[in-house]
Amino acid sequence: MTCFYFPGLIRYSVLTGGNMAMDPLAQGLMYLAAALPLAGGIIGSTTGMRHAASVGASVLSEDPTQFRNVLILAALPMTQTFYGLIQMIYMMIMYIPGLPQDSINMVKALALLGIGLAGFLAEWLSAWAQGIICASGIAELPRTKGKNLMSSIVLAAYVELWGILGIVFTILGLSLLG
Repeated sequence: MTCFYFPGLIRYSVLTGGNMAMDPLAQGLMYLAAALPLAGGIIGSTTGMRHAASVGASVLSEDPTQFRNVLILAALPMTQTFYGLIQMIYMMIMYIPGLPQDSINMVKALALLGIGLAGFLAEWLSAWAQGIICASGIAELPRTKGKNLMSSIVLAAYVELWGILGIVFTILGLSLLG
């Protein structure tokens, strides 16, 4: 069997068509893929909460009695971070260690990277959009004397669904990857 070695990077076998054991680049990409949904959740939650909380600070200067409502709405985008964490844990504990060492190759690593990127986008965009919706609900709290809280939560839950579907699509993608 003829092998080419790229120093410190990849062992490539001509006879196996690139299927190599312990490919460090492929392993690194797999771990990067697992971290992507969590990163998307953190980035999205941070931007969504920042947007909602900044509007909340203005509302509280006008009507301090709305603190509880502002706190609830400003915290809603945080859930996507937990969804990203669930995806990362699923990929790290349930999927990556279970792979036989011979099956860690660039094809599976790139497929896993695509799944991780989809999870990243789902959590990031969901939390970001949810923050905008929550900020709009917060802005109306003084005018409605807090009566719009439940309707604002329901509207924010529509966008939350995409974060939940991010988990579902990640698990589905991993099961199809095999």
